[in-house]
Amino acid sequence: MIQIYRNYAEFKQREVGEDTEAKRKAVLDIIRQVREKGDQALFAFTEAFDKVKLTQLQVPLERIEQADQNQDPLFVSSLQEAAERIRAFHQKQKKDSWFMTEEDGTILGQRLTAMDRVGIYVPGGTAAYPSSVLMNAIPAQVAGVGEIVMVSPPNQEGTIHPHVLLAAKILGIKEVYAIGGAQAVAALAYGTESIKPVDKIVGPGNIYVALAKREVFGQVGIDMIAGPSEIAIVADEAANPVYIAADLLSQAEHDPMASSILFTPSFSLAEEVQKEVERQLQTLPREKIAREAIDQYGGIIVVNHLDEAFEQVNLLAPEHLELMVEQPFDWLAKVKHAGAIFLGRYSSEPVGDYFAGPNHVLPTSGTARFSSPLNVDDFMKKSSIIFYSKQAFFSHGKKIIALAEQEGLHAHGRAIQVRLEGENNE
Repeated sequence: MIQIYRNYAEFKQREVGEDTEAKRKAVLDIIRQVREKGDQALFAFTEAFDKVKLTQLQVPLERIEQADQNQDPLFVSSLQEAAERIRAFHQKQKKDSWFMTEEDGTILGQRLTAMDRVGIYVPGGTAAYPSSVLMNAIPAQVAGVGEIVMVSPPNQEGTIHPHVLLAAKILGIKEVYAIGGAQAVAALAYGTESIKPVDKIVGPGNIYVALAKREVFGQVGIDMIAGPSEIAIVADEAANPVYIAADLLSQAEHDPMASSILFTPSFSLAEEVQKEVERQLQTLPREKIAREAIDQYGGIIVVNHLDEAFEQVNLLAPEHLELMVEQPFDWLAKVKHAGAIFLGRYSSEPVGDYFAGPNHVLPTSGTARFSSPLNVDDFMKKSSIIFYSKQAFFSHGKKIIALAEQEGLHAHGRAIQVRLEGENNE
């Protein structure tokens, strides 16, 4: 049962701990073998970990093109509309290169270019997450990435779930491989006979995927190291306990380590939510997972006032934050750290997960203090542009030399001096 605490200090949320050293060593060995053996290692690891003996790594294009066959028409149209909404939102994020010209003719600027090739990891195997395809690939497409390759663990038939392939078809992704785990991350980072290396890897996965992304960072870029899902809700006495309980459980069903926390100044609301969580838990298909998460990482914190709730939320920096209060926009300025903020009774967290448009790849484990949701900028590079005019060079040359000499970098100063002297001698 989710517990009620009279103040935040009483809420001793367990640390989400993982004995990662043994897992890290296993990941390092997988990466090494993929680098040394290429495709051979991918086939072997897929058979060992996924219990599937593949005859080819790449999903045939015909299978992707046929992914919409025998699919529920409502599901197909909903996925298409979600893709349109997500694309429209991310189009607003796109920035342009810019230049500024100074009076002496110097031109300075910043040029934005998209990455050449990006890999997206989509969790799979026994489950299907087409929404992950949309959220990871669409901002890359909006940025103008030339090539997008998708990897996802195979099912027992040796291919990828048709729902995931349908999302790939909707987006026009044609290079898809039925591989998962740390071996897929290694293949994307270093390449094999069949798979060209990428510039960046994005997308969620299990602890082995997360550790592999950490290990290959530097060889390639990554989006983030994602931890268990989180939701925090700030609610006043007028909030609906049924809605709150449902939203807390929407995250608890993700993972046994998912965190679901309610902050409210109303003890009566806290008691109602506690009862409602228990009632709804008993009807959930994923009750076992959700109950473990609620028992271990859930909590209802009764605060003295809403200002105190927001103070605690900013310390927590949650992945998802719902403001179930009257006049939620009046409280928005109180939020400093959160991955996504949902305002009002109808802005349930799953609205953002699937359909609203903003990205659902969000910072977790307090990293919203310094990082942002996945966005178009994550797939862009910025290059500084410098065209120094002759007038500016002669005006600033001695100043540049003075700075270089103070740092003891005399060759830097000489590169300026020879130009000053050369022009004077001509």
